[in-house]
Amino acid sequence: MVNHTELIQNLISKETAQIQLSVPQLVENSLRRDEGKLTETGALSAETGKYTGRSPKDRFIVEDDVSREKVDWGEVNQPISQEIFDNLYEKVVNYLEEKDEVFVFSGYAGADEKTRLNLKVVNEYSWHNMFARTMFIRPETKEEALEIDPQFTIVSAPTFKADPAVDGTESEAFIIVSLEKGIILIGGTEYAGEMKKSIFSIMNYLLPEQGVMSMHCSANVGENKDVALFFGLSGTGKTTLSADPQRELIGDDEHGWNEDGVFNIEGGCYAKTISLSAEKEPEIFQAIRFGSVLENVVIDETGKPDYDNGELTENTRAAYPLDHIDNALIPSVAGHPNTIIFLTADAFGVLPPISKLTKSQAMYHFLSGFTSKLAGTERGITSPQPVFSTCFGSPFLPLHATTYANMLGDLIDKHEVDVYLVNTGWSGGEYGVGKRMDLAYTRSMVRRAISGELALNTFEQDSTFGLSIPVSVPGVPNEILNPKNTWESSDAYDEKAQSLKESFIENFKKFGEGSEKIAENGGFSL
Repeated sequence: MVNHTELIQNLISKETAQIQLSVPQLVENSLRRDEGKLTETGALSAETGKYTGRSPKDRFIVEDDVSREKVDWGEVNQPISQEIFDNLYEKVVNYLEEKDEVFVFSGYAGADEKTRLNLKVVNEYSWHNMFARTMFIRPETKEEALEIDPQFTIVSAPTFKADPAVDGTESEAFIIVSLEKGIILIGGTEYAGEMKKSIFSIMNYLLPEQGVMSMHCSANVGENKDVALFFGLSGTGKTTLSADPQRELIGDDEHGWNEDGVFNIEGGCYAKTISLSAEKEPEIFQAIRFGSVLENVVIDETGKPDYDNGELTENTRAAYPLDHIDNALIPSVAGHPNTIIFLTADAFGVLPPISKLTKSQAMYHFLSGFTSKLAGTERGITSPQPVFSTCFGSPFLPLHATTYANMLGDLIDKHEVDVYLVNTGWSGGEYGVGKRMDLAYTRSMVRRAISGELALNTFEQDSTFGLSIPVSVPGVPNEILNPKNTWESSDAYDEKAQSLKESFIENFKKFGEGSEKIAENGGFSL
């Protein structure tokens, strides 16, 4: 029988183990090992090779006595046997033992000390360890770090390639979670985001069992202690809109909501950087300096990043510590939300730029988690495609979706939260015909929603989706508020809107029995 604890303890007890290194030490090691290079601002830039994003088909959860009856098994949460996990774990640890050095970080996930997760990260790469140090919550001292007894340990060996025929994986890459052993095993992929999202999945498993809502959202707070949450999938503006100079940033991606309020799960931010500019997103642009990590951003010979260049991938990323944002709230803990924003980038151009949701509509749109995929982003896609990600984070939800939706519904009721659906996508036609919503207009609408001013407005009801659209918003042209008015042909708008509505209805069928009432109350009868 594999002694998982003893194996990893032997590995990190070796003299070559580099434990709890500082940022300068990690940068120095990364450069010495030729893992990356410095940009002109001092950020460490690395490339991830073949895998430039998560690999969901290579992610598994060990089916054991702990997970068997609790996990919502399926395409997202794929089961794998204890035997396959044990064999691979032993191979990976032995593989790492043969390396000249490994890098170890101990820290936390969760700014709420009552429910935070103690974790340890063991990396083959120095820059991966720097990523972990950036994204997770850092102990104040090395002595504190050494005292941490991990509840979960990440073991990451990017250059270890699995043999599917022998190892029982789908490919050379694998991300395997053992809830019983408290281990996340990663191999065959250099994409650092797998570590971050694996721990988020663990928190989505643990927090609801403690009565805490776990959320894939960003959060900020105003001077009046008014808290806002921003839910949304990649590319919808979650990070951008939460980084507001007029408000303190709680966090950009993962949060919990307990009896006291909201807390950040992470210690850093992980922003998409494609087309990043100092003019449109100054807070993020300025945050990318020494102590930050860039992934797959093209760097010229002078060390200048080319954020418009998607040659390596459109999924270019920057990881930076929370305190690189001037107005970050640290510790990242605040009160109960006043406002929730659901973000979508509707490439069909039919959803309003902002609409107010009832509680029933909020539960429906939360479970739907809609955005869209653009033409040209994947081979064979020639027109926009609808994308539905349950609770705006289905790849990271080990429990059944209704667990999270019911918790959110109860919290909205209890704290009388205003909920809005905001379309940061297209207006005046679908992608290729219409144009992207102006970020300045979106910021203005969102700020007025958060201040409570928008709730006092007069609303009109959209005829297709049943959404409540404000008739005016100061500083925003009235004609763009109702998307039908921005189309040259109202018949063409109606046809496209009805088509999208049918996609919503078809997607919702996957929730099966018991979801009919939510759909009906949300205005999308099955």
